[in-house]
Amino acid sequence: MPLQFTSEPRLDDGVLERPFALDEIPGFLWTPASASASRPAPLILLGPPPLGLGRAYPRLAARARNAAAQGFATATLELPGSGDRPRRPAAEQARAGLRRALEAGEPVSDEIIDALVLPLVEEAVPEWRAALDALLPLPGIGGPAGYSGGVISIGIRLAAVEPRIAAAALFAGSLVPRALFEEARRVTVPLHVLLQWDDEGNDRQAALDLFDAFGSEEKSLHANMGGHTGVPRFADDAALAFFSRHLPRSSAGV
Repeated sequence: MPLQFTSEPRLDDGVLERPFALDEIPGFLWTPASASASRPAPLILLGPPPLGLGRAYPRLAARARNAAAQGFATATLELPGSGDRPRRPAAEQARAGLRRALEAGEPVSDEIIDALVLPLVEEAVPEWRAALDALLPLPGIGGPAGYSGGVISIGIRLAAVEPRIAAAALFAGSLVPRALFEEARRVTVPLHVLLQWDDEGNDRQAALDLFDAFGSEEKSLHANMGGHTGVPRFADDAALAFFSRHLPRSSAGV
């Protein structure tokens, strides 16, 4: 997929923020001031929530600037069906079923979870891989890459199939199809998993079972009290410390 930058503003802390279109998919690339062709910054892919980049931008940009302060470049990509991308009728129907189940206090069926998540994973993961194809050869960007946050099922598939992902920090805050539990057993990269203990929209036991299923020899679970939106600020610092241990640092320029 061709990548085209639409602007190149430099933020007040020296971070270069470049909105882009990957084919017709919107995204952002942030690079620290220290990055250069001779000293490329390791790349972390920031998985967005399925809210649209417009709504998620403040949080993503804050994470990107924190990462840049540690010498990392970061990039994000609009998810299928989010923002201005075409709606996915089947997903909208599944999302309505999810809302009805939650409002009624009923268990969310496997059928709803599969219909909501599996097509998203099938479409999104090739797009993230195409983003790596386009971003890693750029001057100032280095690999292998990390993946952080976002829809955990996308992170599972990407970590399982993409050899350029060397480490992943995953947020256990979304429903996961049973088929992805089997894929989790094929994930072998180092993992840093964040769990909000009182997440109202997440099955805590399922999140613990998923963590147990991961095939990685190095994996750590970081549980904090609070709901889905109550992630403590220090959680981002912990994830960056994890990436500092597992992504190449000699080229980071810090």
